[in-house]
Amino acid sequence: MKNTTMKELAADDRPYEKCLANGAEALTDAELLTVILRTGSRGENALELSKRILNLKEGLGVLGLLHLSMQELLETKGIGKVKAAQIQCIGELSKRIWKKAVVGEGWRFHEARAVADYYMEEMRHLEQEELHVMFLNTKNMLIKERLLFKGTVNASPVAPREIFIEALRYRAVKLILVHNHPSGDPTPSREDYLMTMRIKEAGEILNVPLLDHIIIGDNSYISFKERGMLET
Repeated sequence: MKNTTMKELAADDRPYEKCLANGAEALTDAELLTVILRTGSRGENALELSKRILNLKEGLGVLGLLHLSMQELLETKGIGKVKAAQIQCIGELSKRIWKKAVVGEGWRFHEARAVADYYMEEMRHLEQEELHVMFLNTKNMLIKERLLFKGTVNASPVAPREIFIEALRYRAVKLILVHNHPSGDPTPSREDYLMTMRIKEAGEILNVPLLDHIIIGDNSYISFKERGMLET
């Protein structure tokens, strides 16, 4: 079967023309991706390639773009280094836009819900556990956030020393831990609790208190502080 090129599509079906005529909001997810990627691959046009990319993470659609690694992209037929970089940048840009939209400038993280909202879309579909640390100033404003660990979060590989070296570097006076459970259930494990207590105790010694540890599930979260789990 002869492959249909973008030029052979009816004008109303071409994403560029459709965007110019009706605005970007009129485009489907695949059409938006087509406009960014511009070209297809051998045997398929850009729209067909875009549809295939959106199906790489089954059931996630456009959200899957947030969770496609560079290696996964490069192993996908029709995606080279340039397209892989474009897709990675789309995901990163969308994360940054989301965070700015959620908290704005100068936001103060006084409540667990604010932290959960800040990380929810970024972390709730991750296939691996990630541990992030938020470094805060005296007004609970974010100075810096760091991905500390990726893999299985437990008491062994997460060293308080690494966290507090970073805290001193950024002159942070408070910390919040955030990590996800790929299962979607944010219930803390025994390992979660032990790791949290180690970091809390180290923070008390160094006068850089741990304010909270928030576990992200699928559209749900659990706060150690809200549940009284940080009390000694």
